[in-house]
Amino acid sequence: MSPISYARHQFPPAIIRHAIWLYLRFTLSYRDVEELLAERGVEVSYETVRRWVLKFGPAIARNLRRLRPKPSPRWHLDEMVIRVSGRLMYLWRAVGDEGEVLDVLVQRRRDKAAALKLMLKLLKKYGFSPTQVTTDKLRSYGAAFREIGLTARHEQGRRKNNRAEVSHQPVRRRERKMQRFKSPGSAQRFVSMHSATYNTFNLQRHLISRRTLRAFRAQARADWQAATAMA
Repeated sequence: MSPISYARHQFPPAIIRHAIWLYLRFTLSYRDVEELLAERGVEVSYETVRRWVLKFGPAIARNLRRLRPKPSPRWHLDEMVIRVSGRLMYLWRAVGDEGEVLDVLVQRRRDKAAALKLMLKLLKKYGFSPTQVTTDKLRSYGAAFREIGLTARHEQGRRKNNRAEVSHQPVRRRERKMQRFKSPGSAQRFVSMHSATYNTFNLQRHLISRRTLRAFRAQARADWQAATAMA
């Protein structure tokens, strides 16, 4: 865990952390966050909020990822089309069988090399091979798995991969709110920050009791406080 330095900033760390949490946790624009803070008597411009997110967001996301437990060995992989600066690109996404986002990768192509890059990144990041991988019927996945000698069970089918298909919905909502991504780098940076926050606060409330929800929500807030702690 790496403490974060908020030195030489006009506003208190609590306000900075809250502004970043609002932007990453909910489907809000920078101007929406500005309005919400103004309602609480905090006058800050949307451009300042944007700079806070760009400066502190990646470090907070790294800290949140360090707090997560080891993911499931059953992975779901999928790719979706996004438009970046008028060009079509692909957002490759890996999720666990419980809905946790394992990694997100913005790439220009939808071929074997792109699938291979995603898999190598996942294997390096988590240090173990999955026992089962579920994908759609894109042949690039099978070619990539053979290239690296992956022995996991490979299931294919659109309905079997609903877990990954549904996981794209939060990103789609943010893409519309942001009026599309402006560059590949900004898209990759945002989805990395967003996925770490989403994993922390995605509590599956429809599957648990109210008492359990309160406990999970308190733990999520504690993890956020730990990830945003001052140096």
